[in-house]
Amino acid sequence: MLAELNNLLRRLLGDRVDLNMTLGRNLGRIKADQGQLENVIINLTVNARDAMGPEGGEIRIRTENVSASEARALDHAWMPPGDCVLIEVSDNGPGIPKEIIGKIFEPFFTTKEVGKGTGLGLSTAYGIIKQQGGNIYVTSEPGGGAVFRIYLPRHDEDDDEAAAPVADSEPADLTGKGLILLVEDEEPVRAFVSRALAGKGYTVLEASSGEMAIELMRANSGRIDLMISDVMMPNMDGASLLKEIRVLAPNTKVIFISGYAEDAFRNNDEQLGEFAFLPKPFTLRQLAARVKEVMGNN
Repeated sequence: MLAELNNLLRRLLGDRVDLNMTLGRNLGRIKADQGQLENVIINLTVNARDAMGPEGGEIRIRTENVSASEARALDHAWMPPGDCVLIEVSDNGPGIPKEIIGKIFEPFFTTKEVGKGTGLGLSTAYGIIKQQGGNIYVTSEPGGGAVFRIYLPRHDEDDDEAAAPVADSEPADLTGKGLILLVEDEEPVRAFVSRALAGKGYTVLEASSGEMAIELMRANSGRIDLMISDVMMPNMDGASLLKEIRVLAPNTKVIFISGYAEDAFRNNDEQLGEFAFLPKPFTLRQLAARVKEVMGNN
């Protein structure tokens, strides 16, 4: 998974940040949602890039096995029982100040300026790792960068044999065709969604703002089959964008993605008309299934 993320991460980090991966051999297997785990790694990496500022620096990602005895010897409040697999993301930036390091996993906490976005959010990343049966820890020294360590339980293949099969109501074939306009001000989220849809066969146009989305819609009049847009964006929010799109391309299908409740958004304005909804956070499979459903027979 990390090897496949390599090119996407380098694109997000830019020329001023060196990315070094040290991937351990003979790693134990883990049982996790790949899409959500990818989101966590992207978030940690982009946060490190932002913390280092325009001067850049180095980000290191490494993996290794951690035995049960080694896990017990670590000075952590809680560790998964048994053997673990470690994913570590570290940087050589300014580090995390002592007065905020205890708050970084709290909901809605961010050090970014208004309008700069919060990405996936460390509280969501923490929740994802806990859902997978693991834990995440951070250490940092002023001027010495930050180190995030994710411990996930090693998965015994024999457990699969004892597990009952789970019915899957989603379509088996999640590929499709069509031109999709993706509107998302968060660069990591936009890159993640774009890559996922392109991998399923769709052509994706990316817009980082509502204003840019309108320009792309005008330039591709009648060709865009689906618009996927975040709800909360600076300057022009999703509701305002949709009103403009209804004038330019009334037949274009729309999916909104948001961490807010769907009902709250729908009740905000009765003039929005028909649209689909996908709550954040979502997996690659959930995204592809929703797009397949909305796009119809593609």
